[in-house]
Amino acid sequence: MNPRIPLCAAVASLSLAACASNPSPVERNAAIGGAIGAAAGAAVAKNDVQGALIGGAIGAGIGAYTGCREQGGCFVGGKQVASRSDLHYDNRADRYYYVDHANGRTYWQNGEYRG
Repeated sequence: MNPRIPLCAAVASLSLAACASNPSPVERNAAIGGAIGAAAGAAVAKNDVQGALIGGAIGAGIGAYTGCREQGGCFVGGKQVASRSDLHYDNRADRYYYVDHANGRTYWQNGEYRG
């Protein structure tokens, strides 16, 4: 196994996490999981590159999921996809909305920005 492959994968993954000034738990855990998965995949696979890619993808997915759980749910376009515990009802608008705990913004149930 070429030791540069897992090292490069780990550095690239952690570099992406460093791009955000204040990474969310999803971003942080996905970067860490991707780095660990890439290193582990390259270590156990016959093909270092293929193992690093597959391990990195699986690790990033698992890391992102644990980050979602840590922050109370995942949001895609403002719509919470991992948990519906933060669904609230706005009596004046007669609509449901979500709260993004990472930044405090609110989004309508269809994903539109509420305010």
